[in-house]
Amino acid sequence: MCRSIKTLRPPALPEEATEDDIRAAALQYVRKVSGFRAPAAHNREAFDRAVDAVAQATAELLDSLEVRGAAGRPPTGRE
Repeated sequence: MCRSIKTLRPPALPEEATEDDIRAAALQYVRKVSGFRAPAAHNREAFDRAVDAVAQATAELLDSLEVRGAAGRPPTGRE
């Protein structure tokens, strides 16, 4: 597990995760999986696409989760 990735759903966060929170987690995940802190120039496009894809999947996941006890929460509007 990547220790620098924090839980992005309530109640771990007092408020809804921001796009910056989601992108930072996606970046950490791609760094961990790829083994690169920063990719070489010839891998930059693939690295950036992966970060975008992971961030999108994370936002969709967070928007789809139903956290018990949070039924009254309004939709996130990240779509």
